[in-house]
Amino acid sequence: MRRSLLLAACAFMAAAIALPEIALAQASPRRDEQRQQQEAAKKKKSKEEWNNVQAPLQALRNAGPCPFVKVLYDAGRYIEFKDAKEASANVAYTGEIQGISAGCQYKDDEPIQVQMEVLFELGKGPQAEGSSKSYRYWVAVTKRNEAVIAKQYFDLPISFGPGQDRVYATEKMAQITIPRAKDTTSGANFEILVGFDVTPQMAAFNREGKRFRLNAGAAAVAAAGTTDRQ
Repeated sequence: MRRSLLLAACAFMAAAIALPEIALAQASPRRDEQRQQQEAAKKKKSKEEWNNVQAPLQALRNAGPCPFVKVLYDAGRYIEFKDAKEASANVAYTGEIQGISAGCQYKDDEPIQVQMEVLFELGKGPQAEGSSKSYRYWVAVTKRNEAVIAKQYFDLPISFGPGQDRVYATEKMAQITIPRAKDTTSGANFEILVGFDVTPQMAAFNREGKRFRLNAGAAAVAAAGTTDRQ
């Protein structure tokens, strides 16, 4: 799913670069015509490639380093317990941010343009009520090691199929625009943080390094049900 976090309005277009023509000595008219057709095709292809603003930002050259992108540790996992009791059999829904890929582009005095993809792994435990869950997460831009510049929340609706207790989802941030005070301001001055919208209890659980599997409790409940039927 594509998302957009727009901090400041900015538009840019890649410059079209034509390949240099190559002179051929003593070329016949027919051969010269073929060469011109080939060069025209190369120029057209080059323009199309350089004007394609959807090209991965990782391939673009920047005036400096990109902002640091990372998951906030206290909010990197989502574990919902029934009645707030921390036990595997009480797990309702879970989630974990598995990875982030990002790229940026900026030059001269232009703002920093960032594109980002976030991979989520979501789970359903024995206390889940229903086959769907809307997870909430946020993306924040900060001045590195200082105050938050902007923060935006997003909803991630997830449906679990019959017998399915784990799914993956990728969220795409189409555009994150970070204004710069001057052309010498580097992207390294900023951070982009990602995390779930967690409760204080969930944050403390993560901070203390506690962990359950994403489908925690499901196997135990199934085993107990088998024993009861014997």
